[in-house]
Amino acid sequence: MSENMKRALLIIDVQNEYFTGKLPIKYHDNSFNNILIAMDIAKFQKIPIVLIQHTNPSDASTFAFGSDGWNIQSQIASKHHETLIEKTLPGSFTKTNLEDWLKKHDIDSVTITGYMTQMCCDTTARQAFDLGFNVEFLSDATGTLDVFNYAGYVSAEELHRSILITQAMKFSKVLKVDEWIKTLKNNNTNY
Repeated sequence: MSENMKRALLIIDVQNEYFTGKLPIKYHDNSFNNILIAMDIAKFQKIPIVLIQHTNPSDASTFAFGSDGWNIQSQIASKHHETLIEKTLPGSFTKTNLEDWLKKHDIDSVTITGYMTQMCCDTTARQAFDLGFNVEFLSDATGTLDVFNYAGYVSAEELHRSILITQAMKFSKVLKVDEWIKTLKNNNTNY
């Protein structure tokens, strides 16, 4: 990634559903605190912050429009951000104005944080890569839960690690938050 890139920090689906709802995040344990740290650093570095909110119909079992689970977690919602983008599918670029917003602000790089690692974070990172953006994926500012369905079982930790390894193969530069902060300091990305 070039030293002159202009980033945006994407905060994907940090909604109550993952804290007090039906989908409690299990791993990475410090992901929420690390998202808050990333937001503070981004504000200090003048990196635009984009909140992304998943919305399902009001009768859905999760992320139902207007429900408590649909609401952005209060500590996140109260922090500085430039815009909030509502989405209805896993990819933050699908049927939203995210790409247009990023281009309007001359953003060429996105930093991925939020939930869930293997669903909306992974999908958004792949979409960003396909659209020509540089992508950073913050490994300890994303998280997931154990998954069990008709195809089998995978623990949150195994699932999280598998996605990070896959992201690092092609799509993203996978970093911990402290590594990302060092990159910002080394590249002097104040705009």
